Amino acid sequence: MADPGGPALPELDEDSALRAILEGTSAETGGAFFAALVKNLAKALGTHGAWVTEYAEDRGKLRALAFWLDGEWVEDYEYVIRGTPCDEVVTGAELVHIPDKVIELYPQDPDFAKIGAVSYMGAPLLDVDGSVLGNLAALHTQPLPEEPRGQAILRIFAARASAEVQRLQAEAELLRREEKLNGLVDGAMDAIIELDPELEVTRANPAAARILGGGVHRIVGEGFGRFVSPASLAKLRSLIDDLDARPEGERQLWIAGGLDARRLDGAEFPAEATLSRFDVRRATFHTLILRSVDERLEAEKKIRSLTSETEYLRDEVRALRSFDEVIGDSAPMRQVLAQVHEVAETGATVLLLGETGTGKEVIARAIHAQSPRRGSPMIKVNCAAIPAALIESELFGHEKGAFTGATQRREGRFALAHGGSIFLDEIGDLPLELQGKLLRVLQEGEFEPLGSSTTRKVDVRVLAATNRDLQQAVSDKTFREDLYYRLNVFPIRLPPLRDRREDVGLLASAFALQFAQRMGRDCRDLSADCLRRLKAYSWPGNVRELQNVMERAVITSRGGDISLDRALPETDQGGAVEPLPEDRPGTRILKTKDLQKLERDNIALALETCGWRVSGPRGAARLLDMNASTLSSRMKSLGIKSPRQQ
Repeated sequence: MADPGGPALPELDEDSALRAILEGTSAETGGAFFAALVKNLAKALGTHGAWVTEYAEDRGKLRALAFWLDGEWVEDYEYVIRGTPCDEVVTGAELVHIPDKVIELYPQDPDFAKIGAVSYMGAPLLDVDGSVLGNLAALHTQPLPEEPRGQAILRIFAARASAEVQRLQAEAELLRREEKLNGLVDGAMDAIIELDPELEVTRANPAAARILGGGVHRIVGEGFGRFVSPASLAKLRSLIDDLDARPEGERQLWIAGGLDARRLDGAEFPAEATLSRFDVRRATFHTLILRSVDERLEAEKKIRSLTSETEYLRDEVRALRSFDEVIGDSAPMRQVLAQVHEVAETGATVLLLGETGTGKEVIARAIHAQSPRRGSPMIKVNCAAIPAALIESELFGHEKGAFTGATQRREGRFALAHGGSIFLDEIGDLPLELQGKLLRVLQEGEFEPLGSSTTRKVDVRVLAATNRDLQQAVSDKTFREDLYYRLNVFPIRLPPLRDRREDVGLLASAFALQFAQRMGRDCRDLSADCLRRLKAYSWPGNVRELQNVMERAVITSRGGDISLDRALPETDQGGAVEPLPEDRPGTRILKTKDLQKLERDNIALALETCGWRVSGPRGAARLLDMNASTLSSRMKSLGIKSPRQQ
């Protein structure tokens, strides 16, 4: 401590100083209190300045709550305590008095030299646990000899400043907790309603306003009898009496059977409810939490629907190829794309006609992608791949217990497609007894799920496809004539691959690149010989067969060169047809019946290898790289039956 030499302080009237400081701060709180405190402290002690700070321990800084210096306020003052006498006050938690030569003792202090400081006196602001909240300090440009009365005054007002800092911190914490509580209550999905002893609503959260059908201001202040039936109001009063008789800690209960709630417009709805009691300053209040059963049931229905849609779309993503564009520049394909462009925006029903494997699903997706419904899903159903006994449930859904094995309610594909499109592949295989129900959906936009008497409205665009002659099916009485004309609003016939040979090279190159990327292999451009052989082939399986051929070609490729020797089916010289003009002599094309036999034998071999399993990780569809639904369709078309079916 420096020598306290120098002139003594003027005679200090301790009582007058205390009275001046007390009178200057008694009517103030918060920032005004701290300002009055330091201004009156500097005046009472006769110092050049005084300040009160709050300590930010994590940053090692003091932030001034009020700073009075040379007759002026210093705004937004904050400083690092290291190298200053305030460091000793804070770290030692005790009063520090530097009567003289403070600059020599603390040369690192950045402000003492500017102010011309000579002496310093500071006291800590202590919390109830002894931790330091900040400090109260005075600074003078003349020596400040040790004076017990001055130190006593500083300690007294440091304690008063500590109390005010603690009060402000407690107030801030209370405000923070209140904001959190309000956020918790206001953010709840259930209606939270506070009732006074007369069952008048004293508080309601936004969910209560939504459920009861009015703004919060229309609910608060109303008697709760307006929001429940008379029987439920009597039930609530009885439960409150029961609750009030319980010991503290057990004053909450679940209202068995719920309440018959009533909205402001008079509409009634069943509500689940809980009731609890709390006391505030000897006043009793009850908290009622309501949940609309209708909303819960609707939410469960939505969850089931979304779950079904998610499962369906997950399967669809697995089945989708990586192409999102129609590949083709031949005249027949340009005509098809022009028709797609014409009909996509209209919302009309489209019937896609063509042989198996011509890309009817790809065109259906192109129509959906260009339509106003593109933001909603396109749901796909293969009518030939679903057993006749299950297809009604698959299309229209079923209620729990509708048939043996229906252990829960399930949404059908039409419900999942609401707002979007549904693609009915192999529509010619739809059972006759279901065709009338489909006709009703097309005409009226409504249906009943299996096992339900409730009519459901649905907004769905239908895209249908078939490789069958529906007109002949109408003549054979296996397809309804009225349904045929309802589907045949805008027919698009897809050309077989043999009629668009200009596109074979484009498709083959695209498929080869796709499979090479998937397998992590290099892939060079197809050679002229490969292109010639591909164009010469008749493609009874159309684009789907070309895709499978190119996958096999990539698998057997070496060094990036695509070879068709083991990928393209061999031509049967005995079943010769006229060669294409550009073919070299000796090249022949197999007859369709011979290729069908090859395809039948190949599928049968795959099924036997897989134990006649069609789908799944060990199914024949995976071995053949086909969709399970497509394989089922080909089995039906080629007359392939399992040993059990035979």
